[in-house]
Amino acid sequence: MHLLAIVGLVCVIYYLIYFICPWFLDCDLNLALHEKFGKPISSLKGKVVWITGASSGIGEHLAYVLADAGCKLILSARRREKLEEVKAKCLQKNTSLTGSDIEVLVLDVCDIDNHETAFKHVISKFGKLDILVNNAGRSQRARWEEIELSVDKEMFDLNVFSQVALSRLVAKYFFQVGAGHFVLTSSFAGLAATPFSATYCGTKHALHGYFGSFVIEKINQNIAVTVACPGPIQTNFLSESYTEKSGETYGEKVKENSDNKVSAERCATLMGIAIANKLIEVWISKPMVLQVLYLIKYYPNVGRWILTILGPRFLQRLRDDKKTLKQEQ
Repeated sequence: MHLLAIVGLVCVIYYLIYFICPWFLDCDLNLALHEKFGKPISSLKGKVVWITGASSGIGEHLAYVLADAGCKLILSARRREKLEEVKAKCLQKNTSLTGSDIEVLVLDVCDIDNHETAFKHVISKFGKLDILVNNAGRSQRARWEEIELSVDKEMFDLNVFSQVALSRLVAKYFFQVGAGHFVLTSSFAGLAATPFSATYCGTKHALHGYFGSFVIEKINQNIAVTVACPGPIQTNFLSESYTEKSGETYGEKVKENSDNKVSAERCATLMGIAIANKLIEVWISKPMVLQVLYLIKYYPNVGRWILTILGPRFLQRLRDDKKTLKQEQ
């Protein structure tokens, strides 16, 4: 067979794989292969992991996954009572862990002046830090033109600047000890624009920019970065989502057992696999949403044409299983 024909056949097979496989997966192909053939989550046993935003949602369930693997945990968020509940469940997951293996550290990540004190407490408690999981953050439901600038600033403070500030502090420690691992909870909204969440999209795109630059600068310095990009996940994120007005939350519960959403437990398990294998970027979603993202990222012209036909209402319902904005035009 002629060389060009072989190259052409390989290309066709490659694209067919990426067209067909996502219909049977709840994550990108690389992550799926590592789940089957890569390092297990149990390989993280003994690691000291600091999780921000650990009181609910993905952060909470990631704590359970890592506790089950035998990690020592620092759980941070603003609500102590919720963190204590998560700690108790972690100890139930793994009875070989003791209360001293899991530290509840109340922290408002936006209080940047308190980061150094919190970090020193972590080192004082465990003597080291292996992995920082930047998970704190909130979503948004609002129309682009109605968003108050104060909301943009508040969301960037929470979703971006607080995480960058804490990571810069921890990075100096990682450089000093010669190893470390940053994990970020991004979103499909950090990879492609999402309707009715303009500020949220901006914050997640910013995280990719900040840490993408870090990865390139620190090649071969033994500091890993894993960016997890979940699509729709079965958590109660809508109730605390920002709107277009400062100080206002969306306040609605999500539909339970949605066909378009990955469970928080499954998302956390896949993130654990990504962390164990130090994957750079992973996508987690049900097949329909995953295919839409593949179209947008790898077939932008076709993807834009299809999105134009489907419109923002289709994407909104695909994301939330309902019309989440009232008086939608």
